[in-house]
Amino acid sequence: MKKTLLAQALSIVFLGTAIALPAHASEAELLQRIEKMAAELEAMKAELAANRKKTDAVEQKQEALASTVATTSASAAAGGNAAGGSAGLASWAQSTVVSSYGEINYTRPKNAANEAQADVARAVIGITHRFDEKTKMVAEFEWEHAVTSSTDQGESEVEQLYVEHELDNGLRIKGGLFLMPVGLINTNHEPTAYYGVQRNFVETAIIPSTWREAGIGLSRTHDNGLTWDLGLTTGFDLSKWDAASGEGKDSPLRSIHQEGQLAKAHDLSMHAALNWRGVPGLLLGGSVFSGKAGQATTDFPANNARITLWDLHARYTPGLWDLSAVYTRGTISNTEALNLTFVGQPTPVPSSFVGWYAQAAYQLWKNQQYSFTPFARYELFNTARSYSALPAGLGVAALEDEKVATVGASFKIGEGVVFKADYQKFKLDSNRDRFNLGVGYSF
Repeated sequence: MKKTLLAQALSIVFLGTAIALPAHASEAELLQRIEKMAAELEAMKAELAANRKKTDAVEQKQEALASTVATTSASAAAGGNAAGGSAGLASWAQSTVVSSYGEINYTRPKNAANEAQADVARAVIGITHRFDEKTKMVAEFEWEHAVTSSTDQGESEVEQLYVEHELDNGLRIKGGLFLMPVGLINTNHEPTAYYGVQRNFVETAIIPSTWREAGIGLSRTHDNGLTWDLGLTTGFDLSKWDAASGEGKDSPLRSIHQEGQLAKAHDLSMHAALNWRGVPGLLLGGSVFSGKAGQATTDFPANNARITLWDLHARYTPGLWDLSAVYTRGTISNTEALNLTFVGQPTPVPSSFVGWYAQAAYQLWKNQQYSFTPFARYELFNTARSYSALPAGLGVAALEDEKVATVGASFKIGEGVVFKADYQKFKLDSNRDRFNLGVGYSF
């Protein structure tokens, strides 16, 4: 078999040469092409040898498995202990995979060089254990900002921890702490997966990536490229809102998320997502999340408040282009009585918040090991587009839309390491204009 493949490869190479070489080619050109053909031939030989090794390894495993089955059957027939045979079979099906990603960033504001900052933004260790071909456990453990203690700003957290099982009809059911299927980044947030040194504002300030909840979920992927997700999970705790700080203006939902930490679960939330990948390179989708957020808190004036967030997203990768867009909008209802208790405070609860962005990237150069991809992004976001009506003189004015233009590039080493650089220009507050550098990895 090996000799036949090699002979076919030689025939293709020399036939291609006869067709490709023009009659007027110089001797130097001929020698150069012959050397190139020789290198290609050696590569083919190496590939054939590697394939043969893989085939041999598979055959050895098949023989070993057959031997195990035979031994188990014989033991069972003789009335022996079948448990040992079952353990031998299970060892082939079970597997544990360790993964990781991390990023280190440098930021230098244009108008405040003395505020330049370097940060080990995050380091994550993931473990996926497959009990069998249909059942797995997924866990991710994250450290942010390098150091975690009572006097430091770092955090240590469980980002995901769930078990998933696939039924015979292709339906997948999972339970535990898992990421919400919203936007483009929340479930695909490794630094090698997105452009820009830092995650975009729309999917951090409006969609609080990485956003996870504890609960149960169902999902299924159909042959036509359609995938749907449904779930019942914990939600937000509006009683955590701090009107005296600016945290709610940075990200309304991030300031009241629970992250599975002794999460109040009187009021549960539901989510649904639909994504279609029926055309190569194209993703179209949307999601909605909704639930009450008062959590039956004693003497809390907003126990009927409901939080709803929805999004539409698209990504298209024709050839060397990578085009994407996201639109998202959130609302918090029945906040009038609560905001009356916040009169005089700078950050009442908004009734709506919104954001969108459009992004284009182009792979300008690539070889076998490296690639260089410039990108540009324009985004608009507002964490307090409106407030519920209050008596005259007691309300707070809605915020203006912030608009940010980002240009930069990613330089990848293979698919696992990326160096990034970008410049960001802010419309409302030019003091936030900044230059960013970063390095990230994932495996």
